[in-house]
Amino acid sequence: MSDSIHIKGLRLSTRVGVPEEERATAQSVAVSASITLSKSFKGFDDCIEHTIDYYQVSLKLREVAATGERKLIETLAEDLAAAVVEFDGVCAVTLEVEKFILPDCDSVSVVITRAREHV
Repeated sequence: MSDSIHIKGLRLSTRVGVPEEERATAQSVAVSASITLSKSFKGFDDCIEHTIDYYQVSLKLREVAATGERKLIETLAEDLAAAVVEFDGVCAVTLEVEKFILPDCDSVSVVITRAREHV
């Protein structure tokens, strides 16, 4: 059994795109994350200390997206996923990054799943 927390459609400001002109100004992307916990919700005793604080996760995602610039949303997805699996209690994350760039298209997206590496 694995319990998870979902963050859907979080809007982040970032500089991403292959042409330099596209990276010249920040643009909005949407991120959805499905965070698999290393333990079940049972026994959390209604205490935030026993779970993943999704507000803190959202702040970290905003920080990572706002830092630097990338040519590919694939690279952005890798950076964001790496930040999420660093949170204590996270076993894995499936993350979708949506970019609103093509005309007559809702979005273009990539989806990745990354697990915490055991040391």
